[in-house]
Amino acid sequence: MTDGAFTLRDHALIADGRRGAVIDPNGDIVWLCFPRWHDPALFSTMLGGGGHYAVTPAERFTWGGHYEQPGLIWRSRWVTVSNAIVESREALARPAAAEHAILLRRVIGRNGRAPVRVRLELSGPWGRGEPEAVHRHDDGTWTARVDGVPVRWLGAGDARHDGARLELDLEIAEGDTHDLVLVLGRHDGDLPDADALWAATEAAWEADVPELAGTGAAARDSRLACAVMRGLTTPGGGMVAAATTALPERADRGRDWDYRYVWIRDQAYAGQAAGKAGAWALLDDAVAVVGARLLEHGPALAPAYTVDGAAVPETGNVGLPGFPGGNDQIGNQVRDQFQLDAFGEALLLFAEGARHDRLDADGHRAAEAAAHAIAERWTEPDAGVWEIDPDHWAHSKLICAAGLETMAARRPDGPVPRDWRALARRLRDEAAAGCVHPSGRWQRAPDDPRLDAALLLASVRGAVEPGAPLNVATRRAIAEELGEDGYLYRYRVDDAPLGKPEGAFLICSFWMALACEAEGRHAEAVHWFERGRAACGPAGLFCEEWDVEERQLRGNLPQAFVHAELLEAAVALGDPGAGP
Repeated sequence: MTDGAFTLRDHALIADGRRGAVIDPNGDIVWLCFPRWHDPALFSTMLGGGGHYAVTPAERFTWGGHYEQPGLIWRSRWVTVSNAIVESREALARPAAAEHAILLRRVIGRNGRAPVRVRLELSGPWGRGEPEAVHRHDDGTWTARVDGVPVRWLGAGDARHDGARLELDLEIAEGDTHDLVLVLGRHDGDLPDADALWAATEAAWEADVPELAGTGAAARDSRLACAVMRGLTTPGGGMVAAATTALPERADRGRDWDYRYVWIRDQAYAGQAAGKAGAWALLDDAVAVVGARLLEHGPALAPAYTVDGAAVPETGNVGLPGFPGGNDQIGNQVRDQFQLDAFGEALLLFAEGARHDRLDADGHRAAEAAAHAIAERWTEPDAGVWEIDPDHWAHSKLICAAGLETMAARRPDGPVPRDWRALARRLRDEAAAGCVHPSGRWQRAPDDPRLDAALLLASVRGAVEPGAPLNVATRRAIAEELGEDGYLYRYRVDDAPLGKPEGAFLICSFWMALACEAEGRHAEAVHWFERGRAACGPAGLFCEEWDVEERQLRGNLPQAFVHAELLEAAVALGDPGAGP
Protein backbone atom coordinates (compact mmCIF):
# COMPACT_ATOMS: atom_id res chain seq x y z
CA MET A 1 0.00 0.00 0.00
CA THR A 2 1.16 3.56 -0.70
CA ASP A 3 1.48 6.06 2.13
CA GLY A 4 0.05 8.83 -0.05
CA ALA A 5 -3.15 9.17 -2.02
CA PHE A 6 -3.13 8.49 -5.73
CA THR A 7 -4.10 11.34 -8.04
CA LEU A 8 -7.76 11.45 -9.01
CA ARG A 9 -7.08 10.42 -12.60
CA ASP A 10 -5.69 7.09 -11.37
CA HIS A 11 -9.02 5.84 -10.01
CA ALA A 12 -11.79 3.76 -11.57
CA LEU A 13 -15.46 3.47 -10.63
CA ILE A 14 -17.72 0.45 -10.49
CA ALA A 15 -21.41 1.04 -9.82
CA ASP A 16 -24.76 -0.71 -9.78
CA GLY A 17 -27.00 2.38 -9.89
CA ARG A 18 -27.69 2.43 -6.15
CA ARG A 19 -24.12 3.03 -5.03
CA GLY A 20 -20.57 3.05 -6.41
CA ALA A 21 -17.11 1.91 -5.40
CA VAL A 22 -13.89 3.73 -6.28
CA ILE A 23 -10.79 1.59 -6.91
CA ASP A 24 -7.18 2.80 -6.85
CA PRO A 25 -4.11 1.32 -8.64
CA ASN A 26 -3.39 -0.91 -5.64
CA GLY A 27 -6.70 -2.64 -6.30
CA ASP A 28 -8.08 -1.10 -3.11
CA ILE A 29 -11.73 -0.12 -2.73
CA VAL A 30 -11.13 3.33 -1.24
CA TRP A 31 -14.70 4.64 -1.37
CA LEU A 32 -18.14 3.03 -1.08
CA CYS A 33 -21.26 4.48 0.55
CA PHE A 34 -23.99 2.11 1.67
CA PRO A 35 -26.83 1.52 1.16
CA ARG A 36 -27.39 4.64 -0.99
CA TRP A 37 -25.16 7.19 -2.66
CA HIS A 38 -25.58 9.83 0.03
CA ASP A 39 -25.37 7.49 3.01
CA PRO A 40 -22.20 7.15 5.15
CA ALA A 41 -19.17 5.48 3.60
CA LEU A 42 -18.18 2.01 4.80
CA PHE A 43 -14.95 2.30 2.78
CA SER A 44 -13.68 5.85 3.24
CA THR A 45 -9.90 5.78 2.96
CA MET A 46 -10.14 8.21 0.04
CA LEU A 47 -10.96 10.85 2.67
CA GLY A 48 -8.54 9.46 5.25
CA GLY A 49 -11.07 7.18 6.95
CA GLY A 50 -11.18 3.42 7.39
CA GLY A 51 -12.13 0.34 5.47
CA HIS A 52 -9.97 -1.49 2.92
CA TYR A 53 -10.72 -4.15 0.37
CA ALA A 54 -7.59 -4.65 -1.70
CA VAL A 55 -6.46 -7.21 -4.26
CA THR A 56 -2.79 -6.39 -4.89
CA PRO A 57 0.23 -8.23 -6.31
CA ALA A 58 2.70 -9.06 -3.55
CA GLU A 59 5.62 -8.11 -5.83
CA ARG A 60 6.56 -4.69 -7.16
CA PHE A 61 4.38 -3.89 -10.15
CA THR A 62 3.21 -1.44 -12.77
CA TRP A 63 -0.51 -0.78 -13.10
CA GLY A 64 -3.03 -0.35 -15.88
CA GLY A 65 -6.59 -1.27 -16.61
CA HIS A 66 -9.64 -0.80 -18.79
CA TYR A 67 -13.42 -1.04 -18.82
CA GLU A 68 -15.04 -3.91 -20.64
CA GLN A 69 -17.68 -2.69 -23.05
CA PRO A 70 -20.45 -2.14 -22.41
CA GLY A 71 -20.80 -1.01 -18.83
CA LEU A 72 -18.75 -0.45 -15.71
CA ILE A 73 -16.93 -3.76 -15.38
CA TRP A 74 -13.35 -2.78 -14.64
CA ARG A 75 -10.18 -4.81 -15.09
CA SER A 76 -7.15 -3.83 -13.05
CA ARG A 77 -4.02 -5.21 -14.72
CA TRP A 78 -0.59 -5.49 -13.15
CA VAL A 79 2.78 -6.51 -14.57
CA THR A 80 5.09 -7.60 -11.77
CA VAL A 81 8.85 -7.42 -11.41
CA SER A 82 9.04 -11.15 -12.20
CA ASN A 83 7.22 -10.51 -15.53
CA ALA A 84 4.02 -12.11 -14.32
CA ILE A 85 0.75 -10.53 -15.46
CA VAL A 86 -2.31 -10.69 -13.26
CA GLU A 87 -5.72 -9.03 -13.50
CA SER A 88 -8.61 -8.41 -11.17
CA ARG A 89 -12.02 -8.18 -12.78
CA GLU A 90 -14.25 -5.87 -10.72
CA ALA A 91 -17.97 -5.15 -10.63
CA LEU A 92 -20.88 -4.36 -8.38
CA ALA A 93 -23.36 -7.12 -9.15
CA ARG A 94 -26.47 -6.24 -11.08
CA PRO A 95 -29.43 -6.12 -11.04
CA ALA A 96 -28.94 -3.99 -7.93
CA ALA A 97 -30.92 -4.45 -4.73
CA ALA A 98 -31.79 -1.72 -2.25
CA GLU A 99 -30.97 -3.84 0.80
CA HIS A 100 -27.62 -5.27 -0.27
CA ALA A 101 -24.59 -4.72 -2.47
CA ILE A 102 -22.45 -7.52 -3.93
CA LEU A 103 -18.85 -6.77 -4.83
CA LEU A 104 -17.52 -9.23 -7.43
CA ARG A 105 -13.77 -9.68 -7.83
CA ARG A 106 -12.22 -12.31 -10.10
CA VAL A 107 -8.43 -12.64 -9.97
CA ILE A 108 -7.06 -13.90 -13.29
CA GLY A 109 -3.57 -15.13 -14.16
CA ARG A 110 -2.44 -13.94 -17.60
CA ASN A 111 1.26 -14.79 -17.65
CA GLY A 112 3.70 -16.51 -15.33
CA ARG A 113 2.97 -16.99 -11.64
CA ALA A 114 2.05 -14.04 -9.41
CA PRO A 115 1.74 -13.91 -5.63
CA VAL A 116 -1.34 -11.83 -4.76
CA ARG A 117 -2.36 -10.50 -1.36
CA VAL A 118 -6.02 -9.90 -0.55
CA ARG A 119 -6.90 -7.72 2.39
CA LEU A 120 -10.36 -7.00 3.80
CA GLU A 121 -10.43 -4.56 6.69
CA LEU A 122 -13.93 -3.74 7.86
CA SER A 123 -14.95 -0.62 9.73
CA GLY A 124 -18.13 1.23 10.53
CA PRO A 125 -19.41 4.38 8.80
CA TRP A 126 -16.67 6.95 8.16
CA GLY A 127 -14.08 4.58 9.63
CA ARG A 128 -15.65 4.42 13.06
CA GLY A 129 -16.35 1.17 14.85
CA GLU A 130 -14.94 -2.34 14.71
CA PRO A 131 -16.61 -5.34 13.06
CA GLU A 132 -18.51 -7.67 15.35
CA ALA A 133 -19.07 -11.42 15.34
CA VAL A 134 -16.34 -12.15 12.79
CA HIS A 135 -16.66 -15.87 12.14
CA ARG A 136 -15.43 -18.45 9.64
CA HIS A 137 -17.99 -21.11 8.80
CA ASP A 138 -17.27 -24.71 7.86
CA ASP A 139 -17.84 -23.98 4.17
CA GLY A 140 -15.12 -21.30 4.24
CA THR A 141 -17.54 -18.36 4.26
CA TRP A 142 -16.73 -15.47 6.59
CA THR A 143 -19.51 -13.48 8.26
CA ALA A 144 -19.48 -10.35 10.41
CA ARG A 145 -21.55 -7.29 11.30
CA VAL A 146 -20.49 -3.67 10.89
CA ASP A 147 -22.65 -1.08 12.63
CA GLY A 148 -25.59 -3.45 12.25
CA VAL A 149 -24.85 -4.21 8.58
CA PRO A 150 -24.38 -7.95 7.94
CA VAL A 151 -21.34 -8.90 5.86
CA ARG A 152 -20.58 -12.16 4.03
CA TRP A 153 -17.32 -12.96 2.26
CA LEU A 154 -16.98 -15.95 -0.02
CA GLY A 155 -13.85 -17.30 -1.68
CA ALA A 156 -11.49 -16.51 1.20
CA GLY A 157 -11.73 -19.60 3.36
CA ASP A 158 -7.97 -19.65 3.97
CA ALA A 159 -7.80 -16.04 5.12
CA ARG A 160 -6.04 -15.13 8.34
CA HIS A 161 -8.06 -13.22 10.92
CA ASP A 162 -6.36 -10.45 12.88
CA GLY A 163 -8.78 -8.10 14.66
CA ALA A 164 -10.66 -6.08 12.03
CA ARG A 165 -8.47 -7.45 9.23
CA LEU A 166 -8.73 -10.58 7.11
CA GLU A 167 -5.76 -11.42 4.88
CA LEU A 168 -5.53 -14.03 2.14
CA ASP A 169 -2.45 -15.01 0.14
CA LEU A 170 -3.00 -16.38 -3.36
CA GLU A 171 -0.59 -17.83 -5.91
CA ILE A 172 -2.10 -17.12 -9.32
CA ALA A 173 -0.61 -19.02 -12.25
CA GLU A 174 -1.32 -18.39 -15.92
CA GLY A 175 -4.87 -19.52 -16.66
CA ASP A 176 -5.93 -19.57 -13.00
CA THR A 177 -8.99 -17.70 -11.75
CA HIS A 178 -10.07 -17.08 -8.19
CA ASP A 179 -13.47 -15.58 -7.32
CA LEU A 180 -14.12 -13.37 -4.31
CA VAL A 181 -17.68 -12.32 -3.46
CA LEU A 182 -18.35 -9.73 -0.74
CA VAL A 183 -21.96 -9.12 0.30
CA LEU A 184 -22.86 -5.99 2.26
CA GLY A 185 -26.33 -5.91 3.78
CA ARG A 186 -29.14 -8.38 4.13
CA HIS A 187 -29.37 -11.13 1.52
CA ASP A 188 -31.94 -13.79 2.28
CA GLY A 189 -31.29 -17.30 1.07
CA ASP A 190 -28.35 -18.75 -0.79
CA LEU A 191 -26.28 -16.63 -3.13
CA PRO A 192 -26.00 -17.64 -6.78
CA ASP A 193 -22.49 -18.82 -7.61
CA ALA A 194 -19.95 -16.37 -8.98
CA ASP A 195 -20.47 -17.42 -12.60
CA ALA A 196 -24.20 -16.72 -12.35
CA LEU A 197 -23.61 -13.34 -10.68
CA TRP A 198 -21.14 -12.35 -13.39
CA ALA A 199 -23.51 -13.49 -16.14
CA ALA A 200 -26.41 -11.48 -14.71
CA THR A 201 -24.20 -8.40 -14.35
CA GLU A 202 -22.95 -8.66 -17.92
CA ALA A 203 -26.51 -9.09 -19.20
CA ALA A 204 -27.73 -6.03 -17.28
CA TRP A 205 -25.01 -3.84 -18.78
CA GLU A 206 -25.66 -5.22 -22.26
CA ALA A 207 -29.33 -4.28 -21.89
CA ASP A 208 -28.69 -0.80 -20.49
CA VAL A 209 -25.86 0.53 -22.66
CA PRO A 210 -26.85 0.35 -26.32
CA GLU A 211 -24.69 0.64 -29.36
CA LEU A 212 -24.60 4.36 -30.18
CA ALA A 213 -24.80 5.36 -33.82
CA GLY A 214 -23.18 8.49 -35.20
CA THR A 215 -20.42 9.01 -32.65
CA GLY A 216 -17.63 8.16 -35.08
CA ALA A 217 -14.09 8.09 -33.71
CA ALA A 218 -15.45 8.81 -30.22
CA ALA A 219 -17.65 5.71 -30.15
CA ARG A 220 -15.80 4.05 -27.29
CA ASP A 221 -15.72 7.18 -25.12
CA SER A 222 -19.37 7.89 -25.91
CA ARG A 223 -20.45 4.44 -24.86
CA LEU A 224 -18.45 4.73 -21.63
CA ALA A 225 -20.08 8.10 -20.97
CA CYS A 226 -23.45 6.42 -21.37
CA ALA A 227 -22.39 3.66 -18.97
CA VAL A 228 -21.20 6.19 -16.39
CA MET A 229 -24.56 7.97 -16.46
CA ARG A 230 -26.36 4.63 -16.23
CA GLY A 231 -24.17 3.56 -13.32
CA LEU A 232 -24.92 6.80 -11.48
CA THR A 233 -28.69 6.44 -12.01
CA THR A 234 -30.72 4.75 -9.30
CA PRO A 235 -33.41 2.33 -10.57
CA GLY A 236 -36.63 4.33 -10.59
CA GLY A 237 -34.74 7.36 -9.29
CA GLY A 238 -32.39 10.08 -10.34
CA MET A 239 -28.80 10.37 -11.49
CA VAL A 240 -26.33 11.62 -8.89
CA ALA A 241 -23.99 14.37 -10.04
CA ALA A 242 -20.95 12.38 -8.85
CA ALA A 243 -20.14 9.34 -6.74
CA THR A 244 -17.98 11.16 -4.21
CA THR A 245 -17.85 14.10 -1.83
CA ALA A 246 -15.28 16.70 -0.86
CA LEU A 247 -12.64 15.90 -3.49
CA PRO A 248 -10.86 19.23 -3.92
CA GLU A 249 -11.03 21.53 -6.89
CA ARG A 250 -8.13 23.51 -5.47
CA ALA A 251 -6.05 22.98 -2.32
CA ASP A 252 -6.99 25.33 0.53
CA ARG A 253 -9.60 27.16 -1.56
CA GLY A 254 -12.58 25.83 0.40
CA ARG A 255 -14.06 24.48 -2.85
CA ASP A 256 -14.92 20.95 -1.78
CA TRP A 257 -18.52 19.95 -2.36
CA ASP A 258 -20.77 16.95 -1.88
CA TYR A 259 -22.20 15.90 -5.27
CA ARG A 260 -23.89 12.64 -4.25
CA TYR A 261 -27.31 14.11 -5.07
CA VAL A 262 -29.60 14.54 -8.07
CA TRP A 263 -29.28 17.94 -9.73
CA ILE A 264 -32.29 18.84 -11.89
CA ARG A 265 -30.06 20.63 -14.41
CA ASP A 266 -27.58 17.76 -14.66
CA GLN A 267 -30.42 15.28 -15.07
CA ALA A 268 -31.79 17.41 -17.91
CA TYR A 269 -28.36 17.55 -19.59
CA ALA A 270 -28.10 13.77 -19.36
CA GLY A 271 -31.57 13.20 -20.77
CA GLN A 272 -31.05 15.55 -23.70
CA ALA A 273 -27.75 13.90 -24.58
CA ALA A 274 -29.27 10.43 -24.22
CA GLY A 275 -32.16 11.34 -26.50
CA LYS A 276 -29.82 12.58 -29.20
CA ALA A 277 -27.74 9.39 -28.91
CA GLY A 278 -30.67 6.98 -28.78
CA ALA A 279 -30.09 5.85 -25.17
CA TRP A 280 -33.80 5.66 -24.47
CA ALA A 281 -33.71 4.33 -20.91
CA LEU A 282 -31.61 7.27 -19.74
CA LEU A 283 -33.93 9.71 -21.52
CA ASP A 284 -37.02 8.11 -19.98
CA ASP A 285 -35.49 8.12 -16.50
CA ALA A 286 -34.57 11.79 -16.78
CA VAL A 287 -38.03 12.79 -17.98
CA ALA A 288 -39.69 10.81 -15.20
CA VAL A 289 -37.50 12.15 -12.40
CA VAL A 290 -37.55 15.81 -13.46
CA GLY A 291 -41.26 15.59 -14.20
CA ALA A 292 -42.05 14.11 -10.80
CA ARG A 293 -40.16 16.83 -8.95
CA LEU A 294 -41.85 19.58 -10.98
CA LEU A 295 -45.32 18.15 -10.43
CA GLU A 296 -44.61 17.92 -6.71
CA HIS A 297 -42.95 21.28 -6.15
CA GLY A 298 -43.74 23.51 -9.13
CA PRO A 299 -42.20 27.01 -8.77
CA ALA A 300 -40.59 25.89 -5.49
CA LEU A 301 -38.49 23.29 -7.33
CA ALA A 302 -35.18 22.79 -5.56
CA PRO A 303 -31.99 22.65 -7.64
CA ALA A 304 -31.16 19.18 -6.23
CA TYR A 305 -32.64 16.28 -4.27
CA THR A 306 -31.52 12.98 -2.84
CA VAL A 307 -32.07 9.96 -5.08
CA ASP A 308 -35.36 9.24 -3.32
CA GLY A 309 -36.68 12.78 -3.81
CA ALA A 310 -35.95 14.13 -0.33
CA ALA A 311 -34.29 17.45 0.47
CA VAL A 312 -30.51 17.58 0.26
CA PRO A 313 -29.13 17.60 3.82
CA GLU A 314 -27.52 20.66 5.33
CA THR A 315 -23.76 20.92 5.13
CA GLY A 316 -21.60 19.41 7.83
CA ASN A 317 -18.40 17.49 8.42
CA VAL A 318 -17.78 13.87 9.38
CA GLY A 319 -14.48 14.19 11.23
CA LEU A 320 -12.05 12.79 8.61
CA PRO A 321 -8.77 14.34 7.40
CA GLY A 322 -10.09 14.58 3.85
CA PHE A 323 -8.42 13.93 0.51
CA PRO A 324 -5.08 15.81 0.38
CA GLY A 325 -5.92 19.46 -0.21
CA GLY A 326 -9.59 18.95 0.62
CA ASN A 327 -11.92 18.47 3.54
CA ASP A 328 -14.66 16.08 4.69
CA GLN A 329 -17.84 17.99 3.90
CA ILE A 330 -21.20 16.33 3.34
CA GLY A 331 -24.48 17.96 2.41
CA ASN A 332 -24.75 20.90 0.03
CA GLN A 333 -25.79 24.54 0.32
CA VAL A 334 -27.61 24.23 -3.00
CA ARG A 335 -30.64 23.10 -0.96
CA ASP A 336 -31.41 26.76 -0.22
CA GLN A 337 -30.88 28.20 -3.72
CA PHE A 338 -33.19 29.22 -6.55
CA GLN A 339 -31.89 28.38 -10.03
CA LEU A 340 -34.05 29.74 -12.83
CA ASP A 341 -32.18 28.00 -15.64
CA ALA A 342 -33.21 24.57 -14.28
CA PHE A 343 -36.77 25.23 -15.49
CA GLY A 344 -35.51 26.03 -18.98
CA GLU A 345 -33.36 22.92 -19.14
CA ALA A 346 -36.34 20.87 -17.91
CA LEU A 347 -38.41 22.18 -20.83
CA LEU A 348 -35.62 21.32 -23.26
CA LEU A 349 -35.55 17.82 -21.76
CA PHE A 350 -39.32 17.41 -22.18
CA ALA A 351 -39.06 18.65 -25.76
CA GLU A 352 -36.40 16.00 -26.43
CA GLY A 353 -38.74 13.38 -25.02
CA ALA A 354 -41.63 14.68 -27.14
CA ARG A 355 -39.42 14.67 -30.25
CA HIS A 356 -39.10 10.91 -29.86
CA ASP A 357 -42.75 10.43 -28.85
CA ARG A 358 -41.69 9.50 -25.30
CA LEU A 359 -43.51 12.22 -23.34
CA ASP A 360 -46.70 11.05 -21.64
CA ALA A 361 -49.51 13.07 -20.08
CA ASP A 362 -47.57 13.56 -16.85
CA GLY A 363 -44.63 14.85 -18.86
CA HIS A 364 -46.82 17.42 -20.61
CA ARG A 365 -48.27 18.50 -17.26
CA ALA A 366 -44.73 18.84 -15.90
CA ALA A 367 -43.81 21.02 -18.90
CA GLU A 368 -46.76 23.27 -18.10
CA ALA A 369 -45.56 23.44 -14.48
CA ALA A 370 -42.08 24.47 -15.64
CA ALA A 371 -43.45 27.17 -17.94
CA HIS A 372 -45.72 28.45 -15.16
CA ALA A 373 -42.74 28.60 -12.79
CA ILE A 374 -40.73 30.65 -15.30
CA ALA A 375 -43.64 33.07 -15.73
CA GLU A 376 -43.94 33.43 -11.97
CA ARG A 377 -40.26 33.76 -11.04
CA TRP A 378 -38.22 35.04 -13.99
CA THR A 379 -37.91 38.55 -12.55
CA GLU A 380 -36.19 37.23 -9.40
CA PRO A 381 -32.39 37.07 -9.13
CA ASP A 382 -31.17 33.46 -9.13
CA ALA A 383 -27.99 31.53 -8.33
CA GLY A 384 -27.52 30.57 -11.97
CA VAL A 385 -25.73 27.64 -13.57
CA TRP A 386 -22.64 28.14 -11.39
CA GLU A 387 -24.59 28.36 -8.12
CA ILE A 388 -23.15 31.64 -6.91
CA ASP A 389 -24.56 34.87 -5.46
CA PRO A 390 -27.98 35.62 -6.93
CA ASP A 391 -28.16 38.00 -9.90
CA HIS A 392 -30.15 38.49 -13.08
CA TRP A 393 -28.02 36.13 -15.14
CA ALA A 394 -28.27 36.37 -18.93
CA HIS A 395 -27.72 32.61 -19.24
CA SER A 396 -30.71 31.79 -17.04
CA LYS A 397 -33.10 33.96 -19.07
CA LEU A 398 -31.79 32.75 -22.42
CA ILE A 399 -32.05 29.07 -21.44
CA CYS A 400 -35.62 29.59 -20.27
CA ALA A 401 -36.40 31.32 -23.57
CA ALA A 402 -34.92 28.38 -25.46
CA GLY A 403 -36.90 25.89 -23.39
CA LEU A 404 -40.19 27.71 -23.87
CA GLU A 405 -39.71 28.06 -27.63
CA THR A 406 -38.55 24.47 -28.13
CA MET A 407 -41.34 22.93 -26.07
CA ALA A 408 -43.95 25.17 -27.69
CA ALA A 409 -42.92 23.71 -31.05
CA ARG A 410 -43.84 20.26 -29.70
CA ARG A 411 -47.38 21.29 -28.74
CA PRO A 412 -50.39 21.86 -31.00
CA ASP A 413 -50.97 25.55 -31.69
CA GLY A 414 -53.23 27.27 -29.18
CA PRO A 415 -53.23 29.69 -26.26
CA VAL A 416 -50.65 27.78 -24.20
CA PRO A 417 -47.83 27.58 -26.76
CA ARG A 418 -48.60 31.14 -27.94
CA ASP A 419 -48.21 32.36 -24.36
CA TRP A 420 -44.95 30.42 -24.06
CA ARG A 421 -43.57 32.00 -27.20
CA ALA A 422 -44.54 35.47 -26.00
CA LEU A 423 -42.82 34.84 -22.68
CA ALA A 424 -39.73 33.55 -24.51
CA ARG A 425 -39.58 36.77 -26.55
CA ARG A 426 -39.87 38.83 -23.38
CA LEU A 427 -37.05 36.93 -21.71
CA ARG A 428 -34.84 37.27 -24.77
CA ASP A 429 -35.61 40.98 -25.05
CA GLU A 430 -34.89 41.48 -21.36
CA ALA A 431 -31.51 39.77 -21.73
CA ALA A 432 -30.69 41.82 -24.82
CA ALA A 433 -31.67 45.06 -23.09
CA GLY A 434 -29.43 44.57 -20.07
CA CYS A 435 -26.78 41.97 -20.94
CA VAL A 436 -25.16 43.08 -24.19
CA HIS A 437 -21.62 44.35 -23.71
CA PRO A 438 -20.56 47.55 -25.51
CA SER A 439 -18.20 45.37 -27.60
CA GLY A 440 -21.20 43.55 -29.12
CA ARG A 441 -21.13 40.29 -27.16
CA TRP A 442 -23.19 38.85 -24.32
CA GLN A 443 -22.18 39.67 -20.77
CA ARG A 444 -23.05 37.75 -17.63
CA ALA A 445 -25.59 40.12 -16.03
CA PRO A 446 -26.66 43.78 -16.26
CA ASP A 447 -24.19 44.68 -13.51
CA ASP A 448 -21.48 42.16 -14.47
CA PRO A 449 -19.70 42.82 -17.80
CA ARG A 450 -17.55 39.67 -17.66
CA LEU A 451 -17.67 36.80 -20.11
CA ASP A 452 -19.17 33.46 -19.12
CA ALA A 453 -18.69 30.19 -20.98
CA ALA A 454 -22.31 29.22 -20.17
CA LEU A 455 -23.39 31.91 -22.64
CA LEU A 456 -22.28 29.54 -25.41
CA LEU A 457 -25.53 27.70 -24.72
CA ALA A 458 -27.53 30.61 -26.14
CA SER A 459 -26.75 29.30 -29.61
CA VAL A 460 -26.45 25.61 -28.70
CA ARG A 461 -29.94 25.47 -27.17
CA GLY A 462 -31.49 27.78 -29.77
CA ALA A 463 -32.25 30.89 -27.72
CA VAL A 464 -30.60 32.91 -30.50
CA GLU A 465 -29.61 31.77 -33.97
CA PRO A 466 -26.07 30.28 -33.92
CA GLY A 467 -24.81 32.60 -36.65
CA ALA A 468 -26.24 35.76 -35.10
CA PRO A 469 -23.54 38.44 -34.69
CA LEU A 470 -24.09 38.58 -30.93
CA ASN A 471 -23.44 34.85 -30.54
CA VAL A 472 -20.48 34.83 -32.93
CA ALA A 473 -18.86 37.71 -31.05
CA THR A 474 -19.48 35.92 -27.75
CA ARG A 475 -17.96 32.67 -28.95
CA ARG A 476 -14.86 34.43 -30.27
CA ALA A 477 -14.38 36.43 -27.10
CA ILE A 478 -14.81 33.36 -24.87
CA ALA A 479 -12.25 31.41 -26.89
CA GLU A 480 -9.77 34.27 -26.74
CA GLU A 481 -10.23 35.44 -23.14
CA LEU A 482 -11.23 32.23 -21.32
CA GLY A 483 -9.27 29.67 -23.33
CA GLU A 484 -5.89 28.20 -22.48
CA ASP A 485 -4.17 25.38 -24.35
CA GLY A 486 -7.45 24.21 -25.84
CA TYR A 487 -9.41 24.27 -22.56
CA LEU A 488 -11.94 26.76 -21.26
CA TYR A 489 -12.46 28.39 -17.88
CA ARG A 490 -16.03 29.21 -16.97
CA TYR A 491 -15.34 32.92 -16.18
CA ARG A 492 -12.66 35.05 -14.58
CA VAL A 493 -13.13 34.55 -10.86
CA ASP A 494 -10.87 37.49 -9.95
CA ASP A 495 -7.92 39.44 -11.32
CA ALA A 496 -5.52 36.51 -10.96
CA PRO A 497 -4.31 34.76 -14.14
CA LEU A 498 -6.52 31.98 -15.48
CA GLY A 499 -5.85 28.71 -13.71
CA LYS A 500 -4.83 30.21 -10.37
CA PRO A 501 -8.22 30.43 -8.62
CA GLU A 502 -9.63 27.26 -10.22
CA GLY A 503 -9.15 24.82 -13.07
CA ALA A 504 -10.63 24.77 -16.54
CA PHE A 505 -14.21 23.45 -16.56
CA LEU A 506 -14.40 20.45 -18.84
CA ILE A 507 -18.08 20.87 -19.61
CA CYS A 508 -17.19 24.20 -21.20
CA SER A 509 -14.91 22.53 -23.75
CA PHE A 510 -17.83 20.44 -24.98
CA TRP A 511 -20.14 23.48 -25.03
CA MET A 512 -17.59 25.25 -27.21
CA ALA A 513 -17.45 22.24 -29.52
CA LEU A 514 -21.25 22.31 -29.80
CA ALA A 515 -21.29 26.06 -30.42
CA CYS A 516 -18.65 25.83 -33.14
CA GLU A 517 -20.46 22.94 -34.80
CA ALA A 518 -23.75 24.87 -34.71
CA GLU A 519 -22.01 27.66 -36.66
CA GLY A 520 -20.62 25.17 -39.18
CA ARG A 521 -17.06 25.53 -37.89
CA HIS A 522 -16.38 21.81 -37.83
CA ALA A 523 -12.57 21.94 -37.61
CA GLU A 524 -12.73 24.21 -34.56
CA ALA A 525 -15.40 22.02 -33.03
CA VAL A 526 -13.16 18.98 -33.44
CA HIS A 527 -10.27 20.84 -31.81
CA TRP A 528 -12.25 21.72 -28.68
CA PHE A 529 -13.87 18.29 -28.51
CA GLU A 530 -10.64 16.35 -28.79
CA ARG A 531 -8.86 18.50 -26.20
CA GLY A 532 -11.77 18.02 -23.85
CA ARG A 533 -12.03 14.29 -24.17
CA ALA A 534 -8.27 13.92 -23.66
CA ALA A 535 -8.59 15.34 -20.12
CA CYS A 536 -9.04 12.06 -18.31
CA GLY A 537 -7.02 9.27 -16.74
CA PRO A 538 -6.52 5.65 -17.80
CA ALA A 539 -10.09 4.75 -16.84
CA GLY A 540 -11.52 7.44 -19.14
CA LEU A 541 -13.45 9.15 -16.34
CA PHE A 542 -13.85 12.92 -16.03
CA CYS A 543 -14.02 15.20 -13.02
CA GLU A 544 -15.48 18.69 -13.13
CA GLU A 545 -12.18 20.53 -13.62
CA TRP A 546 -8.85 20.09 -15.39
CA ASP A 547 -5.63 21.59 -14.11
CA VAL A 548 -4.12 22.75 -17.39
CA GLU A 549 -0.62 23.27 -16.01
CA GLU A 550 -0.33 20.02 -14.06
CA ARG A 551 -2.61 17.98 -16.34
CA GLN A 552 -4.58 16.68 -13.40
CA LEU A 553 -8.26 16.15 -12.73
CA ARG A 554 -9.82 18.25 -9.97
CA GLY A 555 -13.10 17.81 -8.13
CA ASN A 556 -15.48 14.92 -7.55
CA LEU A 557 -15.30 11.72 -9.59
CA PRO A 558 -16.87 11.05 -12.02
CA GLN A 559 -18.75 14.27 -12.83
CA ALA A 560 -21.90 13.16 -14.65
CA PHE A 561 -22.62 16.35 -16.59
CA VAL A 562 -19.19 16.28 -18.26
CA HIS A 563 -19.92 12.78 -19.57
CA ALA A 564 -23.36 13.94 -20.71
CA GLU A 565 -21.98 16.82 -22.74
CA LEU A 566 -19.20 14.67 -24.20
CA LEU A 567 -21.92 12.35 -25.48
CA GLU A 568 -24.03 15.20 -26.86
CA ALA A 569 -21.02 16.75 -28.60
CA ALA A 570 -19.94 13.40 -30.07
CA VAL A 571 -23.36 12.98 -31.65
CA ALA A 572 -23.40 16.57 -32.94
CA LEU A 573 -19.97 16.25 -34.54
CA GLY A 574 -20.82 12.89 -36.08
CA ASP A 575 -17.23 11.78 -36.66
CA PRO A 576 -15.02 13.91 -34.41
CA GLY A 577 -11.85 12.40 -35.80
CA ALA A 578 -12.63 13.28 -39.39
CA GLY A 579 -11.35 16.85 -39.28
CA PRO A 580 -12.64 19.60 -41.60
